[in-house]
Amino acid sequence: MSMSSDDTDLDIRALGKRYGTYTAVEDLSLSVRSGSFFSILGPSGCGKTTLLRMVAGFISPDTGDIRIKGASMLGVPPNRRPVNMVFQHLALFPMMSVGENIAYGLTQRGGVRKLKRAVARDKVRDMLRRVGLPGIEDKRIEQLSGGQKQRVAIARALVLEPTLLLLDEPLGALDMKLREHMKVELKQLQAEVGTTFVYITHDQSEALVMSDQVAVMNQGRFEQVGRPQQLYYEPASAFVAGFVGHNNRVEGRVEHIDGELVTLRTAAGLALQGRRAGNAKGLRAGDTAQLFVRPEAIDIGRTASELAQTPEGLRCHARVQSVLFDGGNSTVQVREDDSGQMLHIALPLTGRLADLRAGDGVLFSYRPEQAWCFAA
Repeated sequence: MSMSSDDTDLDIRALGKRYGTYTAVEDLSLSVRSGSFFSILGPSGCGKTTLLRMVAGFISPDTGDIRIKGASMLGVPPNRRPVNMVFQHLALFPMMSVGENIAYGLTQRGGVRKLKRAVARDKVRDMLRRVGLPGIEDKRIEQLSGGQKQRVAIARALVLEPTLLLLDEPLGALDMKLREHMKVELKQLQAEVGTTFVYITHDQSEALVMSDQVAVMNQGRFEQVGRPQQLYYEPASAFVAGFVGHNNRVEGRVEHIDGELVTLRTAAGLALQGRRAGNAKGLRAGDTAQLFVRPEAIDIGRTASELAQTPEGLRCHARVQSVLFDGGNSTVQVREDDSGQMLHIALPLTGRLADLRAGDGVLFSYRPEQAWCFAA
């Protein structure tokens, strides 16, 4: 369903960018709802930074249009666009105080805005309060923690009251624990200030946790745009299924098709079932296909009585290869035989398989509706 310009802060139409014979961005279109947290997710080199820099005005598109609040940005220089950008390395000025950093865009000569110092000071204090850092305007940048620097960089961008805040992998330089904390902080901050965030990342966990909508990008194009739950539970392509979250990928030949249910057999003889998805609508018996099933969707036990109620034909024998302990996210690697497919299965939190060891024989099963089958 299309959105009106009143509902949309960013509208990209058939956008393209080439560098010689290399296509960085190809025929991209999307609409970003006002006040939302929108993420562009993809691997390195997929074109997401090029896209963001075109929105910011640092790069000119070869084709298409970029509209912000209904107005075309073609030919509009970066400092005249109602956007601001936070970079991965933050680009804070170490010789300035926190307050001077945030006020820089408000007071600089020739900028979009030039306010009296007293007004700028009040705006800085208000913005520091809103990002949860009241009273630190006189501190030096080197006195701040990594998370505080992150919030100062965002405050410096938000104080100019942009329509869009563009964030170019801003958590990439933080350690893992701080990055996990800042994911929640950023989502809460965006909800509080109400500014539309457009965030690019290669980390699917960041995109799933923070976003209202996510565009999965691959080789300059969008594979799927939707809510995080849609991408996770209803992937539109094999790329999305493999890139978003952890997944088991199994290849085989189609043995039987019953409506939307596909049965494929692997080279080792394992028969697996899944729903047809994406490009699998035209599959026929004998075609090569690939099936994706998530580790947490697979049930495992030593005996059939330990498995969920599944038909006997959907229960598979396997042998444990290794147990990977990671607290609540622990998994077990199993293989049907020496030549079979290795599968990752999430261990149940009940602890009934706490003593599972390499070499143990097990059974596993899953509900076919929780797996997706795509043409190879």
